[in-house]
Formats: sequence, C-alpha cells, structure tokens
Amino acid sequence: MLCVLLVRFSSIGDILLTTPLVRALARRHPEARLVYVTKRTMAPLVADNPHLAEVVTLEPDEPIRHLARRLRTFTPTHGLDLHGSIRSAGLRLLVRCHWSGYRKRKFARALLIATKVDAYRRRTSVAERYFEAARRLDAQPDGGPPEFCLGPGARDRAAQWLAERGVADVPIAALAPGAAHATKRWPIAHWSALVERLRVAGYSPVVVGGPDDRGLAQQLAAAGAAVSAAGECSLQETGGLLARARVVVSGDTGVMHMATGVGTPVVALFGPTVSQFGFLPYRARSLVLERTLDCRPCSATGTASCPLGHHRCLADITPADVVAAVERLVA
Repeated sequence: MLCVLLVRFSSIGDILLTTPLVRALARRHPEARLVYVTKRTMAPLVADNPHLAEVVTLEPDEPIRHLARRLRTFTPTHGLDLHGSIRSAGLRLLVRCHWSGYRKRKFARALLIATKVDAYRRRTSVAERYFEAARRLDAQPDGGPPEFCLGPGARDRAAQWLAERGVADVPIAALAPGAAHATKRWPIAHWSALVERLRVAGYSPVVVGGPDDRGLAQQLAAAGAAVSAAGECSLQETGGLLARARVVVSGDTGVMHMATGVGTPVVALFGPTVSQFGFLPYRARSLVLERTLDCRPCSATGTASCPLGHHRCLADITPADVVAAVERLVA
C-alpha cells in the first residue's frame, strides 16, 4: 500500500502552502495513506484536513531519532521533504523509503537581495514548487487555493468570542499588524488610521495574531476603536475569526495564508520581501500592495530595522491605499 510521509515542521504559511499538494496527492492516489509530519505547535493547521490519514508531531526537544522510530512503524513507501532542514535530512537518513525534495532557490534569492539581479526563471508560488517533490507520484496542481480546515466547534467558538465583545452582527475587518521582524510590519500610525477609516466605512476592526503581537494589538484597541484577539485565540479559533471576516488586512505573514485557507479576501502589504520569493497569497481573492523601490528586496524574512533607515517600502503604502483595496475586494 502506498504510504507517503509529508514533512514540513514550520511555519504557518509554509505549512498551509503544502495543502494544495496534499489535496492533489489524495485525488491522484485515493488509496494512499498520507501522513503529515510537523511540530506539535503547528499541528492544528492540518489536524482536520480530510485528505490526511494521520498527523505525527515532533515534540519539543524530541530527538529526531525518536521521531524516525515512530515514522518507521507506518512502513512508508515515499517521503516528501518539504522543509529541507537538518531535521528533515535526519529523517531521510533514518527512515527508509523513496525520498525526494524540492529546490528552494536559495542562490536566486540571495542574488536578488544582494545585487537586485533577478535570476528567477519563473515566478512560481512555493505551493507549486512543493510539487517538484512529488514528481514520481504524478501529482499536479489543480488550480485551487490552500486549505485551512477548521475542526468541530472552531467557528462556533469564534462566533461566541465575537458575541461576547458585541461585534457578532456587524461586518468584520480582521487586521494582522504583527510580524516576526520589524521591517515586515506596517507602521503602527498607519494601522491606527486604518482602524478609524474602517469604522467610518461600517466595519468592526478585529486585531488578530499570536502572543508576541499583544503589544501592537493593545495599542490599536486602547482607544476602543478595535477589539483584540491577539494571543487570546488558538490557531483554529483564529481561523474561525478569519472565516467570519468580510476582509483581512495583513503583511507578509502566516495570517495572510490562514485567511486564504478559509476563503476570506485578503489585502496583503509587502515591503522587504517580493513576489519572486513565492509567498504571495496563492490562488486567492486578494490584492497585493507594494512599492517599486530600488532597495527591494532587502531581506528574505525581514530584519530588525530598515538598512537604509527610511522603511519606505511599507511607510509609503497609505491607509487610503488600503481602504481603496478593501473596497475593490468586497465590492
């Protein structure tokens, strides 16, 4: 029996971008057992995906040999390394099956950042690059978006959370101001102005994010113009909130991909990163706002501060630009 291991340990967006491949494999090989391997903290992103037979989690501080021992019990026939890390390389050594991976285009990315010379032959999404790992399994993209499948009760818990804050019966605009690195964050003053403009337009702004985003979220919620769910909701519950939203405004972050995974339109703000890297909203109803600057891209994942000190890549995108994009998307 065909048993396929799909290995991607993190992060939110990277994992959700593997789901078109999961779906394609299930349709091409309906008899196959598809086993997803990821970190325990990331498991809720795929735990309720109907195409997967099982999700196996890497526990904190667990030696890779212990994970490999558990995976060998599945007697896998194929392994798809969708991460390309030291850990996934360890699994390739310790779990016997037909392994394959994909090209991460590291040289082209580094060249573009350092010299602004574009060596990318085609601008393809990472979601499609993952299919390189499944060539021998004859899986092909179906043109559909990523899937963030919500478990029983996730939408109901989100609805209850909104009702408790008095915003269940109004159009919601979900805002994701956070990012792991400062240069990927739109200026807080712009977010504050956007909150006011969205309220005037009839939306109730709801700020979403993880525990690290609480500070930014509280700043936006302090004046009472927005409510904050940052750090209060699980990944599944956040997905439920995003599914209830009329529109989502986000930087180049995991929330952007969560929104596309539940089918909510997205306005995406791109600054230090660019489309060539492959992380634009995939096959989704979306608008990407960015500025053409000679200094872009300056980083693959963002940095602590703008190398040139001006942060124009995001600062030059105005709240009025975002509101106009929202109106176009939801018209």
